[in-house]
Amino acid sequence: MYEFLTVQMPKKKKIALVAHDNKKHDLIEWAKYNKGNLGNHEIYATGTTGKFIEQELGLKVSRLQSGPLGGDLQIGAKISEHLIDVLIFFWDPLEPQPHDPDVKALLRIAVVWNIPIACNRASADFIFSSPLMKEEYPRLVLDYNNYLNRTI
Repeated sequence: MYEFLTVQMPKKKKIALVAHDNKKHDLIEWAKYNKGNLGNHEIYATGTTGKFIEQELGLKVSRLQSGPLGGDLQIGAKISEHLIDVLIFFWDPLEPQPHDPDVKALLRIAVVWNIPIACNRASADFIFSSPLMKEEYPRLVLDYNNYLNRTI
C-alpha cells in the first residue's frame, strides 16, 4: 500500500521550458501563442531555449545551462526540490541526442514527482487550457520516507 504526500502548487506556477534544437521553433511559436498565460507564471528554461524566449517574447526567464551542458539535470534537480511545477519539453523523437541519458533522467524525475509533462504542442495546449493552471492544486506525490529510512 502506497502512502502519499500533498505538494501544494500555487496559482502562479513555476514552469520549465525545454526544447531540442529541431523543436525550438515549435516551442517559440507555442510560447508566442500563450504569451499572456506564460506571463502569469514563473518561467525557467535551459540556456538556448531561454535566450530565444527572452528575445522573441520579452518575458523574464530564469536561464539554466544548455541541455547538453547540464541544463536538463538542473531542471530535474529543481523538480525534485519542488521548485518546478510543470515541464514543457518539446523533445525530438527522430534525432539522436548526445545527452540522451540526461533527457531520460529528466523525464523520469518528472514522473517520480508527479508533475504535468507536455512533450509536444497538443499536450502543452491541453495542460495550458486546463482550469487547474489558474488555481492552486494539491499535487499528490508518493511518500518516499519509507524508502529513505530503510535499513540495510
